[in-house]
Amino acid sequence: MCRSIKTLRRPGEPATGEEIRAAALQFVRKVSGYRVPSRANAEAFDRAVEEVAASSARLLASVGRPAL
Repeated sequence: MCRSIKTLRRPGEPATGEEIRAAALQFVRKVSGYRVPSRANAEAFDRAVEEVAASSARLLASVGRPAL
């Protein structure tokens, strides 16, 4: 989908919370089409980033790569 989103499942190296959030931000930017949302959309944008980050952290934990 987006080549700039970093792969976080690396052998022997857990992803950091910062890396997970950065990947989530890139994903939400790509899906929404906004690099920076308007003030009217900022809350929904930020909530989406947090939800994607939380889901990503759960996914990594379930495949044996918990975050730091």
